[in-house]
Amino acid sequence: MSSIAIITARGGSKRIPKKNIREFCGRPIIEYSIEAALKSKAFNEVMVSTDSEEIAEIARNCGASVPFMRSEKTSNDFATTRDVLLEVLENYKRVGKSFDYMTCIYPTAPFVTAEKLCETLRIIEDSKSSILVPVVKFSFPPQRAYIVNEGQLVWKWDEFKATRSQDLEPFYHDAGQFYVYNVGDYLAQNGSISTNMMPYILPETEVQDIDTFEDWKMAELKFNLMKEKTNELASDN
Repeated sequence: MSSIAIITARGGSKRIPKKNIREFCGRPIIEYSIEAALKSKAFNEVMVSTDSEEIAEIARNCGASVPFMRSEKTSNDFATTRDVLLEVLENYKRVGKSFDYMTCIYPTAPFVTAEKLCETLRIIEDSKSSILVPVVKFSFPPQRAYIVNEGQLVWKWDEFKATRSQDLEPFYHDAGQFYVYNVGDYLAQNGSISTNMMPYILPETEVQDIDTFEDWKMAELKFNLMKEKTNELASDN
């Protein structure tokens, strides 16, 4: 089994300037994604796709490869992760390299660990799934949501208003950290996989969207909590 880790790190960030290399708990945040991928020893290649020479230099210093820079087409505000991954696979194909599995890791994902990457690769291979998606349960059941209708607060789903929350079906959302793909299935579906999807459920304490400076502070708090728990478990063993 051959596998590649692709860390997608565009240079332009509007809401948090230089977000992908901003200091997070004392280190550029992208370092955590690179370190987890390298430490896992699960990948034949750990590469960073970027349009920024500054990010590329940090990536190389951390041990990742940057064999080519991202094109202008996949560096604008409208480019999707799918566009980037297809470009990376095509560039490797041109130099005679192909992979069975691909893990796309976001550069602002400090909660990703080597252990999680190894485990998810094993899961997708054993399950023969097309994609594995890390997800987290909604902290409050969406079935109990309100909406505002003509200025009045009303239940979105009236049939659930008296149902105990523990009796409602759990809903999950994308954790926004990494994705694991069967490359053959990915290419066959041109990067748009919507079936044969395997979930990987994460605890809420290890998930945090980072879109604002307030999010950033919350992520640092959760990250330090995760580290403390890891250290406690290690000492117990």
